[in-house]
Amino acid sequence: MITLHHCVSARSFRPLWALEEIGVPYELKMLPFPPRALARAFKDVNPLGTIPAFADDALFMTESAAICQYLAARYSPGVLDVAAHEADFGRYLNFLHFGEATLTFPQTLVLRYTHLEPPERRQPQIVDDYARWFHARLRTLAPLLEAQPYLCAGRFTAADISVGYALMLAELIGESERFAPPIAQYWKRLREREGFRRAMRAQETAARAQNVSTVPSPQLRP
Repeated sequence: MITLHHCVSARSFRPLWALEEIGVPYELKMLPFPPRALARAFKDVNPLGTIPAFADDALFMTESAAICQYLAARYSPGVLDVAAHEADFGRYLNFLHFGEATLTFPQTLVLRYTHLEPPERRQPQIVDDYARWFHARLRTLAPLLEAQPYLCAGRFTAADISVGYALMLAELIGESERFAPPIAQYWKRLREREGFRRAMRAQETAARAQNVSTVPSPQLRP
């Protein structure tokens, strides 16, 4: 049985989206954000206190892009996954990890120094610098997405989920207005996918049932 611990619209949305695209059964356990502060018992599940926390029988994972890669390879070969024998295998892996390591990382610093730190420790210069860094790296995708609908392999893959969540987070923190037109159009295509819509409905339904706010944390909104 697959279990995913998730906060509304946080990084754990990546594996939730992948699960809905694949259609594999799972249990969704909702937490307030950040769980390490607001749901201290969660550290019994994940000592890091971070989400996602993902279990598939005895397997336990905490990295959102790695969970997407695992789900794609194990449960969606030839669809969300790109196999080693395919020409775009390397590009797939690169984009899969680009979404987290290159795009989401600077956004976490923007979040930290606009919302997470107390007012006296907030750093507008850091926020501006890392927002610029995020957009500079995101713009490198614009020529590719002007020429094709998805990132690689001629189809929607887990790499699009990884990068797509970075675009979702940018929208939540007020950075999406600076998207180049091909990026904005790509994000619109991703939002229109039925798997994305199912994931949005799943987190709302589960949050209501488990008495967790359905609204993203103020720390994930402008």
